[in-house]
Amino acid sequence: GKLLWIHGASVGEALSVLPLIKRLTDQNGISVMMTTGTVTSASLLAERLPPGAIHQFVPLDHPAYVARFLAHWQPDVAVWVESEFWPNLLHLTARNGIPALLVNARISEKSARVWKYLPGLSRYMLMSFSACLAQDDASAARLRSMGAQDVEVMGNLKLASPALPFDDAERARLEEAFAGRPVWVAASTHRGEDEIVMAAHRVISGVFPDVLTILVPRHPERADAIAGLLSREKLEFARRSRQDQIGTGTEVYLADTLGELGLIYSLSKVAFVGGSLVPHGGQNPLEPARCDCAVLVGPHTENFSGVVQELLENDAVGRIKDGDTLAAGVVEFLGDESLRQEWAQRALKVATAATKVQDKVADAVLERMAEKSTVPEQAV
Repeated sequence: GKLLWIHGASVGEALSVLPLIKRLTDQNGISVMMTTGTVTSASLLAERLPPGAIHQFVPLDHPAYVARFLAHWQPDVAVWVESEFWPNLLHLTARNGIPALLVNARISEKSARVWKYLPGLSRYMLMSFSACLAQDDASAARLRSMGAQDVEVMGNLKLASPALPFDDAERARLEEAFAGRPVWVAASTHRGEDEIVMAAHRVISGVFPDVLTILVPRHPERADAIAGLLSREKLEFARRSRQDQIGTGTEVYLADTLGELGLIYSLSKVAFVGGSLVPHGGQNPLEPARCDCAVLVGPHTENFSGVVQELLENDAVGRIKDGDTLAAGVVEFLGDESLRQEWAQRALKVATAATKVQDKVADAVLERMAEKSTVPEQAV
């Protein structure tokens, strides 16, 4: 049957298109191949992809490897997610007559400056796409300046994603283990943020002695290093990957597993979204917003600038600048449940506002699939 090839860099891009994949496979009988370039995303997709969809690793961007990949799979339509530009992949996809869409397109100001040094290459690659569906006006303007021909502002697919899934039985087990303690989470932390979180924990525990801090590193392979840091700080902790028991003396729960943020957010009152206290660009603040969390972010949120701006304009996210303000924000929300609920509800409202984005992107994909089916075999 018809095969739709969707490519994204890693976990974030894969998660953003999972609802789209489910809709296309359920309602339209289309088979989907999702490619990514990381082991982490492959593991996650093995659990999350619906029937009718498979994962493959993207080939290295070499003409021989790409040619073999396309000759084997023969996709009908290709969809790139966000800003994945690989010259050989794009060139050979176009040469094989495969229509290509760039969806959820996002070009940061920094990336646009880099591409200015390669204007011919950026124009050539972007002209391989039959359409570029941008997340926001700023990305659309940058795409046009780089040479994209058919650019439309479609909105952010991450805004249309459902709440992250979790196992109800496991949630009930952990809730019992937490025993009614105040709980907050530092999620998707990057190198340099864990020390800040630990210092904030000490301040918070001075106000709420029984507080439980959940620490979720963005990359679970850093867990051993974080465990060593917790030991040196003389903080009592339990590791989820080792199924450690959570006792009344446990101060930090190190949730060093993959794909369980939905579970952790569902158990937390307040969520700090990592990658934002260090110059990384931030992670997705809408994920905790969909789970009844009051949300805090640091100053570095360039990866989700449009989303964060909308949250800020609606008093739906707290902007912090360092460990002291992180601790103060958590203390304020944990100490005033009505205030916490107000902020959580406003965040949820923003997170669920743009549900039509997925419909628009699906329609654009289906249109290309229909056009491809009308092309005579000998013309391809």
